[in-house]
Amino acid sequence: MKNKTILIVDDEVVLLESMAKDLAKEHFSITKALSGEDAIALLRDNEFDLILTDLAMPGIGGIEVLKKAKQKNPLAGVIILTGYGDMASAIDALRLGADDYLLKPCDPDELILRIDSCFKKIEAFQKVKFYEKILPVCIYCKCIRDDTGVEPGNGEWKSMEEYIYQKSDTSISHGCCPECYTKHFK
Repeated sequence: MKNKTILIVDDEVVLLESMAKDLAKEHFSITKALSGEDAIALLRDNEFDLILTDLAMPGIGGIEVLKKAKQKNPLAGVIILTGYGDMASAIDALRLGADDYLLKPCDPDELILRIDSCFKKIEAFQKVKFYEKILPVCIYCKCIRDDTGVEPGNGEWKSMEEYIYQKSDTSISHGCCPECYTKHFK
């Protein structure tokens, strides 16, 4: 989990520097922003594995940073930090894709535990997405499961020819490659 890139966004310099110092000790690559505006500028030009953002800041707040981060990279983790722990803002943040919500100042060990948990969640989600992109083909009859528009794993099995025709509007013509021709006919 180490060597991950983290953007920390907080308008309180002391908290920003403290979190950056604690996370740098854990071998995370840290970038700091003192405002939501600075964070969004950094998000435009850089990729981050995780964004830790204060919820309430002058100007652009943490919810807008969350939205921009997820818009650029839906797999980026976002943890919202706030000194004002109201349930409505926590629910809003989680609905918008935040991975966690913490009250600050937070214990450094708790923060690191939550960050590691967030990275494990992201890694699991990436694996699921990877496996969803694999085209399931029957090892015996070579039929293909078409999961388009349905829960992965519940699609209809179709012949390879039917699947290719439906996906690309291309008909299949059977032939024989030179290697198979040599193997079977000579």
